[in-house]
Amino acid sequence: MEDVTDAGIYARESPYLDRYVQLGAASGRVLSVSFPEIPDDDAEDDHPVLDRIFEYLDGLEEITFDDVQVAMTMPTDQRAVLEGVQGIPYGEQVSVETLARMTSGLDHEDDDDIILVRTALDENPAPLLVPDHRVRDGPSAAPPDVEQKLRSLEGL
Repeated sequence: MEDVTDAGIYARESPYLDRYVQLGAASGRVLSVSFPEIPDDDAEDDHPVLDRIFEYLDGLEEITFDDVQVAMTMPTDQRAVLEGVQGIPYGEQVSVETLARMTSGLDHEDDDDIILVRTALDENPAPLLVPDHRVRDGPSAAPPDVEQKLRSLEGL
């Protein structure tokens, strides 16, 4: 991955999503990804991760974000769930129950563990980079219209 050490807020308008893609970055990591209708006033539009996101949104080839570091400052059990989400390949999907099975220490038959999985998905700081849209029956941190367009892009 190219050097992403520039700290700041970056945004670019996506005609495909009909809104902006905005990311926060610091210390070589992406802190957040969001999809506002209007970006922050101080957002710049030039960042290598934004370039990759827009290659992905072009839909011309399979783009992965395996080498992009996402800062996951949340409880360890939620981080484990989101790390599992990062392992779901482009164009594939799993259920919440399967994701619970994939996450060490969780029981897919335990209601509290299923709630934990759903909470982690809902509070995902970087939807798209941590592709929660690949969990078919779980919440996404992206707005519903964005989630559906990402799913459509990948044929899900």
